[in-house]
Amino acid sequence: MAKKSIKINVGLVMPIAEIDNCKPEHWAEVKNIIISALNDVDGYEFETKIVSESNSVGLIHKRIVQGLYNSDIVICDVSCKNPNVMFELGMRLAFDKPTIIVKDDKTNYSFDTGVIEHIDYPRDLRFSKIVDFKNTLLTKVIGTYLDSVKDADHSPFLKSFGDFKSVTIESTEVSASSLILEMLDDIQTDIIDLKSQINLKNSSTIPKIRFNDQIEIKNLFNQYVHENSPEVINFEDALQYIKDKSNNNLSEADIKELTLKLI
Repeated sequence: MAKKSIKINVGLVMPIAEIDNCKPEHWAEVKNIIISALNDVDGYEFETKIVSESNSVGLIHKRIVQGLYNSDIVICDVSCKNPNVMFELGMRLAFDKPTIIVKDDKTNYSFDTGVIEHIDYPRDLRFSKIVDFKNTLLTKVIGTYLDSVKDADHSPFLKSFGDFKSVTIESTEVSASSLILEMLDDIQTDIIDLKSQINLKNSSTIPKIRFNDQIEIKNLFNQYVHENSPEVINFEDALQYIKDKSNNNLSEADIKELTLKLI
């Protein structure tokens, strides 16, 4: 009888948008490299995905926290020191659960996490160096996972500084009706977001604007609402906020038309 494989759920935290001249395509390639490094090997079966990914619908922030907490092990790419990535790394370390940090060779170490071993890879993704990186990553993932299973007191970070109690997420019992209402609210939020993206992508009135630029403006609009929490959206304020924050070269007319579609 064949030996049953050990299943390991691997959460992935990494940049996905452009930062430090690294395009989204670059990060997509890095993601593929990490996933391919964890192809199933004898005795182990890996499920590797971004911590915000889920088979069910729901608020993205909730999925991120759940992914950070529930993953057997988390791989965090701190290349370019993306603020969201660093924040999510901090949450995972607060949970004091198995974590592996990787970075490219152009990114220096951060003071707070420099005490943790990092696995380097070349930013230019040179083949020979990437092969070494993938082999090292696979070895570290398996070794770190096994250490955490064998040692109930395994601590990748907190216990290096003293006797601390890690953060836990408590389960709360709710009524079936409350749970259904919460799920419906999450579904509605996702549907609204999806419709907005589809409308932007399919809009015949703005064919000259790249889809990525449209999504950036949409995200900036949502950021404006989140930061200001206005009871009534002030169009001019929202437009000025987006113009100040936008990294693209869209004309004011294009930004105005897109912003109007979001209000």
